[in-house]
Amino acid sequence: MNPRILAVTTGRILRQLRHDRRTVALLLVVPALLLTLVYYMYADQPARSGEVSTFDRIALVMLGFFPFIVMFLVTSIAMLRERTTGTLERLLTTPLAKADLLFGYGIAFGLAGAVQAAVASALAYWLFDLDTAGGSGFVIMIAALNAVLAVALGLFCSAFARTEFQAVQFMPVVVAPQLLLCGLFVPRDEMAGWLQAISDVLPLSYAVEALQEVGAHAEPTGTMWRDVAVVAGAAVLALVLAAATLRRRSG
Repeated sequence: MNPRILAVTTGRILRQLRHDRRTVALLLVVPALLLTLVYYMYADQPARSGEVSTFDRIALVMLGFFPFIVMFLVTSIAMLRERTTGTLERLLTTPLAKADLLFGYGIAFGLAGAVQAAVASALAYWLFDLDTAGGSGFVIMIAALNAVLAVALGLFCSAFARTEFQAVQFMPVVVAPQLLLCGLFVPRDEMAGWLQAISDVLPLSYAVEALQEVGAHAEPTGTMWRDVAVVAGAAVLALVLAAATLRRRSG
């Protein structure tokens, strides 16, 4: 990678994102509305003595899950548009390397994911009194890493789509199983053996576990750092696969 080209590419993607008002609203407004909905769903449910309230448990995970959902959708469609409009083909005739483009997407949308997580976290902590033993900075870090993972998966999946509708169809395949098996609804160690085996290879399971560690411990734990490393490794692997499948045009 060329650092100068990488910086220019990242800036170009951020400018495009900033001028897309619908995407900005999707990034900032929708998570806040959904978090508000979750709060009023569980606000009146009493928590047992010594146990985490339902809102604290679910909202903490949602703060990490919002960037994953949004960035996967936005990235897969954005890359598909660059292929179908011929932009990607023109870019790759310049000194721009595939790694510059892919990591530019990862950095740009990772920063956007961090902003999204910061806004949602401010709402959760200050307005809805979200209570976690660890600091909100670790929550934002994990959420930003989830955004990078989602970008990498979105870039990879976009290679197999020819239309925006096909790109959206990958969401239930990639996102839904990870949401169901990440441990939010049923603890992973209480799942059937074959479901737990699937959960163990899904990167979002480790992101959720890392967030739960932040919720339960005042200081970062070894388990949290291990989970963060797993998610980061999965993101790098997905970017490598995306580079291997990146095509200049759809068709």
